[in-house]
Amino acid sequence: MMEIPIHVVGLAPAIAIIMAFVLPLVSLIIKNRRVWEIYAIVGTGIVLILTALTFCKAFFESDKPLVYVFGGWPPHIGIVYEVDKVNALLGLLTATIMFLISVYSVKYLEEHHGIEWYYTLLLGVEAGMLGCFYTGDVFNLFVMLEVTSVAAYGLVAFFRSQREAIEAALKYALVGSVATTIYFIALAFIYGAFGTLNMAFLAYITRAGWTLGPIEPFIRPVPGMTLDAALSAAIIALALSTWAFTVKAALFPNHFWLPDAHPAAPTPISALLSGLVVKVGVYAVLRFTYTLFGLPIGRSGEFTPITFETNLLLLKILLILGTLAAIVASLLMVVQRDIKRLIAYSTILHIGYIFMGMGLYTYLGVAASIFHTINHAIAKALLFLAAGVFIHTLKTRDIDELAGIGVKMPISTFCFLVAVLSLIGIPGFNGFASKWLLYTAIIEAGLVPLVVVIVFTSAMAALAYIKIIYAIWLKPPVRDISKVKEASPLMTIPLVILALACILIGILPSMFMDKVIFPATTSLYDVYSYVEVGVKKFISIIFSPAGG
Repeated sequence: MMEIPIHVVGLAPAIAIIMAFVLPLVSLIIKNRRVWEIYAIVGTGIVLILTALTFCKAFFESDKPLVYVFGGWPPHIGIVYEVDKVNALLGLLTATIMFLISVYSVKYLEEHHGIEWYYTLLLGVEAGMLGCFYTGDVFNLFVMLEVTSVAAYGLVAFFRSQREAIEAALKYALVGSVATTIYFIALAFIYGAFGTLNMAFLAYITRAGWTLGPIEPFIRPVPGMTLDAALSAAIIALALSTWAFTVKAALFPNHFWLPDAHPAAPTPISALLSGLVVKVGVYAVLRFTYTLFGLPIGRSGEFTPITFETNLLLLKILLILGTLAAIVASLLMVVQRDIKRLIAYSTILHIGYIFMGMGLYTYLGVAASIFHTINHAIAKALLFLAAGVFIHTLKTRDIDELAGIGVKMPISTFCFLVAVLSLIGIPGFNGFASKWLLYTAIIEAGLVPLVVVIVFTSAMAALAYIKIIYAIWLKPPVRDISKVKEASPLMTIPLVILALACILIGILPSMFMDKVIFPATTSLYDVYSYVEVGVKKFISIIFSPAGG
């Protein structure tokens, strides 16, 4: 079998951003929306293939992270991508859902103008998210966060003739800009204390006394920087960056922008925001609190980060915030009348579950967090897209006005029900599998009351979803729906694919965990390999005859 070239790692984000910039030029030359739609589908399809190849290379060809250096420049100067099994998995998840969203959008936006800009921003968001996942540099993470965020602001405001969309986009942009500014300040502390922004080098430096051979000549201590000063700077940087990432992830109490942004955006973008964009914040917190500043290395943990105690406290805070997020969001779900706002609060609820697993600081807790990140992205994208079919047909988001539509659209309703059963945590669906793993992790950690919290909040969410199902399936119609029929295959096929994913993972959870989730978790815990390959790549560039 031919080995997959390392260049696929750098190609996916690059292709997405290049195609995003080229599309407006294409639209000036070819005034045909079908060409623009095909262009976007082909673009997201190419990116899907590249991320799938990256996934295969990371999982099946290498036990260590993949390192790709752009232009041969050393990591301290140039851009480096470092892809392990965790970010390879998230990259494939992102590209798959983005491809389905681009197909779905063709029919959903058939009555709207300006779709060339819609698809431009869509490709821009994809490039930004993949860059955030793949990057091995904390400054490049900032750049890619900005690419993701700016494109997302524009997509939320796509219905710019609606006051609600403009207001939601402005709120999202203001809050998001403050968050990225705070993160930029954190970068100043990191660089000032450690003299590098490369993740592999940061993970090395924060573990005092850890040596990997001929590396010391290339670590340039900041003049006059003492260990106490470096520790203070690291603590400030960790606190600021985590706060910024929790805004991006919509973790309570930094969730307030999400319930407005998601309903106001086009439904495919709501699926994108809830299913994928908030996961960038989740991943960033995971990478900072485990790889960079958290995990001890060595057989007995002799190489411990200087921020270890602070990191433990931070994870406990995240555990508490995740618990509060689940409780608050589940209660607010019950009182919503807008179907998209209700689903948006569901996202805050499940982000709470994800941070609960992360905050346990155990292997099973992290595995449950990663597993639920994947399952929630699939089920939530499905839920939003299925709801979008109803909204597109009746032009309303009011749950009561959707009465009776489910009988007329059985495929869409079935897919909606699959998403609901998954998110509630019914056995046989993927959401139950990751919740069960989370239950196990919580009990193992001796925090049994948190199981009660998850059961209670799941019950509250079930009540909210029952209200929707009753309305669309059993409630008498409040408007004429006699001419309503099932949606176009362009909308239902993505739904069926996502629904099948929910069912298959739910039926075969052990296989998925053994083959995907646990290897990804082990990869995250293997900080030694993450640092080793990053450092060796740096040294090989320095000592290569051609300088790269």
